[in-house]
Amino acid sequence: MKNKSNKPQRSPLALAILAHLAEEPMHPYRMQQLIKERGKDEVINVRQRTSIYQTIERLLREGLISVQGTLSEGGRPDRTVYELTEEGRETSKIWLREMLSARSQEYPDFPAAISFLTLLTPDDVQRQFEKREGALQEEIQRTDAQLLKYKESVPRLFMLEVEHSRAILQAELEWLRAVIEDLRTGELSWNEEWISQIAARLGSTN
Repeated sequence: MKNKSNKPQRSPLALAILAHLAEEPMHPYRMQQLIKERGKDEVINVRQRTSIYQTIERLLREGLISVQGTLSEGGRPDRTVYELTEEGRETSKIWLREMLSARSQEYPDFPAAISFLTLLTPDDVQRQFEKREGALQEEIQRTDAQLLKYKESVPRLFMLEVEHSRAILQAELEWLRAVIEDLRTGELSWNEEWISQIAARLGSTN
């Protein structure tokens, strides 16, 4: 029984599970298959099947899904089939509205690393940025290939998350190239003496 005082915990994977069960009751392996077949694993981490089972257990406790029954297939272990509850259906809509309308505060590695560039020399930073530039170019090419592959068979509505990912990659690439150019020309530079001066100046303002 779900504790009514606790708000259900939102996550991309939890939303994906609710969304798939909104289509029809299914077992976890089928959910994982569909997420991958539809290319949703680009934005939802389903590499570890255990994470699906852990999320399902939590959704069960929260009353957002329930067990419909057991599927028996010859030669395979029985599989538990889950279905969406009315509370789960309404919660999925609330989550979706929140995720579409508000920016979430996330803490990815790259912005954190940028904030400590002074641990490296400008030349070292430039080399690492150039490596990232190549990785971004490869990822954009892979994303373009995916968009082209599904262009004729999949309606655009179901590929918008890939378009969004591509737009973010392109924006980062353009920003990164501008910073690399400033590092090359020396417009953006630092050394230990300059860092010490800045640290002393900032420290005096506190």
